Amino acid sequence: MTTEAPPAAALDVIEVDLRDPIVAAVLAWLWPGAGHLYQRRYAKGVLYMVCILGTFFFGLALSDGKAVYAAWTDDAPVGAPAWKGIVTRAHYLCQLGVGAPALPAIVQKYRVSHGKAPLFGGVMAPPEQSPFPNAPDQLSQWHESYHKYWELSTLYTMVAGLLNILAIYDAFAGPVLPAPKEEDESPGGDEKT
Repeated sequence: MTTEAPPAAALDVIEVDLRDPIVAAVLAWLWPGAGHLYQRRYAKGVLYMVCILGTFFFGLALSDGKAVYAAWTDDAPVGAPAWKGIVTRAHYLCQLGVGAPALPAIVQKYRVSHGKAPLFGGVMAPPEQSPFPNAPDQLSQWHESYHKYWELSTLYTMVAGLLNILAIYDAFAGPVLPAPKEEDESPGGDEKT
């Protein structure tokens, strides 16, 4: 009794159990790599977690936790949630792609805009504005004291957020696989007409 080998195309099929893709995407945004761990893709989850969070926290450390901060106009109606104002710092939108590690910046901005002192020693707190015209504000002082590390810090944290957007897509839609090869069944094989 002989058994037939499966066709070559059947061997190329890779199935990935994504479980619930929406839950995986939300988890991947909340904590980089968590969505992949939920899907039992452990190697990819750990890789994303280490690389994305390492990049984010390294960038954050370059500026002593100051390069990640939220900013929006304070002209939202009284009593409205803080996010109703217009976001005025596009960098933070990229940094927010990292998820929960970037969320303390929103808490810090909310506290500062309501006259309260920032938490965590001012990490991720927005810079104070000078009440005097033409006087240097705190952001200018940060640029001067950190020199090139300020820009590097901002860049690292933004790249980490953007990389996590790609990881979120991978958790939601699965890995991008090449299309299966079509076999040419003509007698000549490689001839083109």
